[in-house]
Amino acid sequence: MSHYLPPADYLPHDAPMLLLEQVSAVGENDVQCQVSVNPAGVLAPFLDASGNLPGWYALELMAQTVGVWSGWHRQDDGEQQLTLGMVLGARELVCEAGSFPAHATLDIHAHLLMRDSRFGSFECTIMINNTVAATGRVNTFQPSTEELTSLFQQGENA
Repeated sequence: MSHYLPPADYLPHDAPMLLLEQVSAVGENDVQCQVSVNPAGVLAPFLDASGNLPGWYALELMAQTVGVWSGWHRQDDGEQQLTLGMVLGARELVCEAGSFPAHATLDIHAHLLMRDSRFGSFECTIMINNTVAATGRVNTFQPSTEELTSLFQQGENA
C-alpha cells in the first residue's frame, strides 16, 4: 500500500486531464507513478478503437510525473498551494511501439538531471513489465505568480 497521496493532490489537474492513477515513489531526485491502459480507467477518453493509448501521450505522462515530483516536494517544504508548471519541450522522446497496449500498466519514472529555482530537466522512462516502452528528456519551467496572471489575462483578452 502506497503511503503517498493520489496524484491529484500534487497536481493542478482535474479529470479528464489527470492521466496518472498512483504515486509509487518520490525521492530527492526521482519519482515513479503508474497508470493502467484500461477502458474503465482515467485514460479511457484517450484510447483508440483497439484500446491502445497513442504514443504521443508519453510526453504528458512524463510531464505529470515530473509535476508529482514538484508538488510532493512543495508539500514536503510546507507549501499548501498547488502551482502550475510548464513544459518547455522534450528531447529525444521515443515511444518504440508507437502506442501503449491495451490493459498494460505503465510505470513512469522521472529522474532529475538539473534544476535551478525556475528551470528543470528530467530524464524520463515509461516501462511495461520491466521493459522500456518510451524514453525522453523533459525540460520544465516554473513561472512566477505574476507571469501566470499576465499569461491568463492575455488569454482572456484574445
